[in-house]
Amino acid sequence: MRGGGRLYIQVAPTRADLHITRATHETDYPLELIQEILRVKGPAWICDEIARDEDPNYVQRHITFDLLSYVPAEWFKGKRVLDFGSGCGASTVVMARMLPGAEFVGVELLEEYTGVARRRAELLGYRNAQFLTSPDPNSLPANVGEFDAIVLSAVWEHLLPGERPQLLNRLWARMKPGGIIFINQTPHRLWPIEAHTTGIPLLNYVPSAVALPVAKKLSPRVAPEHSWSDLLRKGIRGGTVHEIMGHLKKSGHRATLLSPTAAGMRDRIDLWYQTSSELGKGGVKRVMRTGLKTLRAVSGQTLVPALSIAIRKD
Repeated sequence: MRGGGRLYIQVAPTRADLHITRATHETDYPLELIQEILRVKGPAWICDEIARDEDPNYVQRHITFDLLSYVPAEWFKGKRVLDFGSGCGASTVVMARMLPGAEFVGVELLEEYTGVARRRAELLGYRNAQFLTSPDPNSLPANVGEFDAIVLSAVWEHLLPGERPQLLNRLWARMKPGGIIFINQTPHRLWPIEAHTTGIPLLNYVPSAVALPVAKKLSPRVAPEHSWSDLLRKGIRGGTVHEIMGHLKKSGHRATLLSPTAAGMRDRIDLWYQTSSELGKGGVKRVMRTGLKTLRAVSGQTLVPALSIAIRKD
């Protein structure tokens, strides 16, 4: 217990191979909610899960730039927003707090995650957020209604290749004309380092028959029993703008890829620079930004470590 009734959480691993993203966190969450998150997510993820909501440099930072670089906050007033793949509700409640004039619906596949999300919104007092459970990975609950905006945060990369166009078509059908789908925090399929699942350089450039044995040999994150399908589900192949827009075009949808011009942004490279944290704010990151802008000027292609795009339904 800390001053002001805040609780301090510290996780001490009992195994050397147990990866803990965040080992400590000081929180305003009530003990009841902490215990519920611990039960569902386990000790390795409890601090990370709570920080997703409370740390302003985590999910809140992504929403500030990944959404509000494309449209102003006023655009969301009176809108109905789907947070697809909402997990335990952190991203949904952050959006509900930042954009109180909108209604948010979080949809998640796992019922136990949905239960935590509902309890989270209830205990924290967010009345503009509700949570539903999907019947399967690429479907929506029955009678979910229509939406003005759809958000997929760190979701696209976990869909199998055959699921991606199917889900995109289903989501597109639920979005009103003029609505916007935001796809963010998805690793770029062509980035030189496959950092999301294995941490291995150049793995994005080799076929699966080669990538799988290399990943098993060189990455401590990949177990001998993992199949290529397992790694695809974990997000090894990321995504590209060309892929996503290609799915929409093939299905005959009229769509416009938007440019991030609000919040001081000029392009998706600036957007990556503001949302990424892996290189801090030092000189290396600034050099990377300059190099990426030079590459775009020469080749016409925007290459960034992670996608953050917005597509309007015309």
